[in-house]
Amino acid sequence: MKMVYKEFQDLKLSALGMGAMRLPVVDGDDSKIDVAAAEAMVDYAMEHGINYYDTAWGYHDGHSETVIGNALKKYPRESFYLTTKFPGYDLSNMDKVEEIFEKQLEKCQVDYFDFYLFHNVCEMNIDAYLDDEKYGIYTYLKAQRDAGRIRHLGFSAHGSYDVMKRFLEAYGKDMEFCQIQLNYLDWDFQDAKKKVELLKEYNLPVWVMEPLRGGKLASLAEEDEAKLKALRPEESIPAWAFRFLQSIPEVTMVLSGMSSMKQMQENIETFGEEKPLTDKEMETLLTIAGEMTKKTALPCTACHYCVSHCPQGLDIPEILALYNEHCFTEGGFIAPMAMASWKKEKLPSACIGCRSCEAVCPQQIKISEAMSDFAQKLGM
Repeated sequence: MKMVYKEFQDLKLSALGMGAMRLPVVDGDDSKIDVAAAEAMVDYAMEHGINYYDTAWGYHDGHSETVIGNALKKYPRESFYLTTKFPGYDLSNMDKVEEIFEKQLEKCQVDYFDFYLFHNVCEMNIDAYLDDEKYGIYTYLKAQRDAGRIRHLGFSAHGSYDVMKRFLEAYGKDMEFCQIQLNYLDWDFQDAKKKVELLKEYNLPVWVMEPLRGGKLASLAEEDEAKLKALRPEESIPAWAFRFLQSIPEVTMVLSGMSSMKQMQENIETFGEEKPLTDKEMETLLTIAGEMTKKTALPCTACHYCVSHCPQGLDIPEILALYNEHCFTEGGFIAPMAMASWKKEKLPSACIGCRSCEAVCPQQIKISEAMSDFAQKLGM
């Protein structure tokens, strides 16, 4: 079976990488990986041209690295590229970079990592990541690359454009790639397009996570599926998400957290060829995405009229953007993570319900109701 490969420096990487965050599990327990099923998937992936494997310290309650390491150890070390990450999503790890890195090598049963990332650069941890004098994460990881124990260094980000920019201004000269949440829904909804442009400025290739938005793009409303089938009768609905990514030149690696052999087989078949979207197909897909988010999203245009009228000085457009994300995803970690670093007096719960903002909102959004609902949903 064919596989599309992408050039990265002197390497040829399979355009589809196996993500190990959603491996098959036993009885729905995320901490109990179905080892036999996971190893069978790795074997199938190796046989069918996937050479990139992405794991992390915290995946599957800490068991993902061990299972992936075991699954790959029977193959020649030069036949696959293994990636893991420093777990900065937990601030208690910040002073343990050497201890964690050594343990990761041990768990994965390798002498070096082909790719290694600062994991989940976001509002909550950006200050700690940038405080190299206190924590030394950057200095340590750079030294490991110099020593050959990390071959390529990069970072992943769920944070905002501004957070990514701060990180790149500090460390961009030493980064080789960046992993972001990218799919046709988030192209506009999370302004992923702007993040891709930022990475382009730094000549950094894009690694993609959440290509199917946690499965939300694996199936669509009947009328939306009909629109896509009219354009490409032979294309599956999940494949449209991958074809969208094949249409973005900056994308080098697409990671899919496949949890069944069937998903893997279908995705490998999709990546047997590149079939980027036409302008008409792209327009249709992005229109569908816009309609999907409109159903739950408040129509905030970030005009900022509200901000100048808020006696509490709240960043209402930013709060509403996170509210939209939280409502569409029906929870998730992005909003709580982003707000973890905010002062209490800047959270949605600080809204006093005076409605001054609503009096000047061109979209006539019931902002005070959204603030109250968001505060309740977050419990913060």
